[in-house]
Parts: sequence; structure tokens; C-alpha cells
Amino acid sequence: MLNKIGIPKQLTWGFLGVVLFMMGDGLEQGWLSPFLVENGLTVQQSASLFTVYGISLAAASWFSGVCLEAFGAKRTMFMGLLFYVIGTAAFIAYGFEYLNLPVMYVTYFIKGLGYPLFAYSFLTWVIYRSPKNKLSTAVGWFWIAYCCGMFVFGAWYSSWAIKSFGYLNTLWSSIFWVCLGAFFALILNRDRFEKKKADKQEKAQELMKGITILAENPRVLSGGIIRIINSIGTYGFPVFLPMHMAQHGISTNVWLQIWGTIFLGNIVFNLIFGAVGDAFGWKKTVMWFGGVSCGIFTLLLYYAPVISHGNLLFVSIIGFIWGGLLAGFVPIGAIVPTAAGQDKGAAMSVLNLAAGLSAFVGPALAWAFIGLVGVQSGKC
Repeated sequence: MLNKIGIPKQLTWGFLGVVLFMMGDGLEQGWLSPFLVENGLTVQQSASLFTVYGISLAAASWFSGVCLEAFGAKRTMFMGLLFYVIGTAAFIAYGFEYLNLPVMYVTYFIKGLGYPLFAYSFLTWVIYRSPKNKLSTAVGWFWIAYCCGMFVFGAWYSSWAIKSFGYLNTLWSSIFWVCLGAFFALILNRDRFEKKKADKQEKAQELMKGITILAENPRVLSGGIIRIINSIGTYGFPVFLPMHMAQHGISTNVWLQIWGTIFLGNIVFNLIFGAVGDAFGWKKTVMWFGGVSCGIFTLLLYYAPVISHGNLLFVSIIGFIWGGLLAGFVPIGAIVPTAAGQDKGAAMSVLNLAAGLSAFVGPALAWAFIGLVGVQSGKC
């Protein structure tokens, strides 16, 4: 049954593990920036923290695919767990609690190495286990698990946990969720990914393949650029959009619920556009739904609270549609590995690097322009 709907049966526990891991990882994304600004940091300083985080995401994202082939899936994912736990514990204990910005830079950087090694390594695992006729659908299921945890359950859990436990304890609870996710993905998941047998020189060449493929295969390069553009809003919006919403009567807790609703739309349409891509064409789906339509609703998401005077239902509907159209980019995860032929691991490293770079580019754009031209022009 699972194979018929596009989920590799042997990886079922891994999908659940990704949901729980990303729930822990993403629970502060929707509220950390406004919290820091309310407690004395500037928007630019907050954006710089997320920019540093994005640099570490980019580095770990690039290494995830080729590390999986060189060292094995579970070992790479376990490395991600260790980086996350160490970085998060140090961030909370020595940086966040005292709002020590230099310490927050270092520890948030370490934390950022965690989830790409965990989640994107699992995505590459899924790519290898899925038949070509179900590949786009399988990738869609991965992004459902990813977004469900990071953007929906993480946001909704935070909106409750902040009131019940406070900001500090809510952050500490993230370690519990990522460890629980790792238990499902690494212990209960019995599937084995056989790493390539290679000496040190061959492993180094495998790692370098994630760079050289950009020159050898222009289609992989263009796919990576599209992947960066795809997620700029996802990582850039949380830096300043909560403050924009607050100016129009939408509090941080309500914003977290809207942010969760946005990615509920993304979850629903991840599967739909995965199947649409397999039937309608991967390239057409990305171009018309992911590119043109999502671009239009990106503008509408800014103007929704303005023209509706903070109407929660109206803003939520626009957000839901925007999140759904983001899923129009799902077939990129099938297009690029297919174009790479036997170098799927290297191609996935490029896509994962691009996803990480979007986590850098989005906050960096906010940091660079919000002080110069304001929220509206900076976003557009």
C-alpha cells in the first residue's frame, strides 16, 4: 500500500523520524526574531544571526549527499543529531539566556550543521530507494514530513508551549523532540543504505564531485539556482514579517498559528504537486505553479494584512495558498537527480546546498535592505 502511494515501505519509520526531528528544529523559527528585537536587539542584528545560521546550513547541506555515499546514511544522520544537540544546548545556556550575540553566532552556527545532515541525507536515501515513476511523489512525501514538522507542528507547538513553559524551556524541549525523531529514523528504521566501498582518496573525490558536477552538468547548476530562489521567502519572512503583522494587529502567538497554516497548505500541496509533476510534467509544474503563481502570492502575502486591516481569516487564506504554491517546486527534487545520471548523490548535494544557501540569502537580503528601504521595498 505504501509503495503504491509513493512512500518506500522500508523507510516508513524514517519519515516519522524526520517529522519529529524537524518539529524540534523549527519550533523557534517563527518567534525568535521578534523575541530578540523586543529584548533589545535590532532587526539587522537578528537578521545577521539568521544569516550566520544560513551559512552553516549551506555548508552542511552540501556535505549531506556526498557524505551519505561516502560514510553511510545513518552515520551521517547521527552526526547531524550530535551537532544539533551540542549547538542548541550551548546556544540556550550561554547565548540566548544572556542575549550574548557573539556567543549566539558561534553556537547557532553549530546548531545549523545539524538538520541538513539529518534530513537531507534521508532525502538522498529516499531518492535511491524510489522507482523513477514514483520519484517526484516520493520527494513530495519527504517535503510533507519536513514541512509538517518544521513549519506546522513546530509553530503550533510553540504557540502553546511558550504560554505554558516560557521561551527558555520551550527551546530546551526541542532537544527532546530531535532525539525522539532520531530514535525512529535511526533505531526503528531497519533499512540499510550500503555506502560505497572506497579508500580515502576515492572518498575525497566523491566529496569534490558535489562541486565539479556544477561545471560538468549545467542542468544541475540551473536546478540549484532555482532551488535557492524557491526558499528565500521561507527563511527571509520570519526575520521581519512577524513585526509587519504586529503593526496591523496580529500578535506573535497569532502569527505562529498563521505560519503553521501557511505550511499546512504546503503539506497538502506537496503531495498533490508531486503527483501532478509525474503526470503533467516536472518542468511545467515548476514553471507555472512554483514560479509564476507563487510569485504573485508572495506579493499578496505582504499586502493581505494591510488591505484587510489584520483580518485573520483573510491573511490565513492568502498564506495557505502561498504555502501551497511553494510546493510547485517539488519536482526539482526529481528533475536534478535524473539529469545527473549516476551522480545522484552529488546532484542531491547541489540541491541541498542550494536549500541551505536560501537560508543564508533570505535573512541576508533582510539584513542588507530593511534598514535602507524598509519592509515593503526590501521584500519586493
